[in-house]
Amino acid sequence: MPYLVLPQADRFASFMQEVFDTKETLRMMRNKECIQHAEIMIGDCTIMFADSTETYPPRPGGMFVYVDDADKRYEKAIQAGAQSLASPSDQPYGRSAGIQDRFGNSWWITSIPKV
Repeated sequence: MPYLVLPQADRFASFMQEVFDTKETLRMMRNKECIQHAEIMIGDCTIMFADSTETYPPRPGGMFVYVDDADKRYEKAIQAGAQSLASPSDQPYGRSAGIQDRFGNSWWITSIPKV
């Protein structure tokens, strides 16, 4: 499971909830403003994250995630401030799109066609 170290981790959590309907399962604070450790769920997958500090500089990542509707999640991400890396298109493995969130992470969002 990925562990992301990000500036503005609280805003990352909000972005993830808005775009992917995540559920936050854990949040431990270093102080009032700084997330020491948090966990969210996309479906049954966990993503862990924390606020960056001088000791722990930002470490964004690249993720590939299966979703219910790639077009819908792509549009939500763009509306929430993400940049497009690739517009939704049909690929041999499903309907796929790419975005980069405001925190430096790249996301390849894919839905598998219903048979």
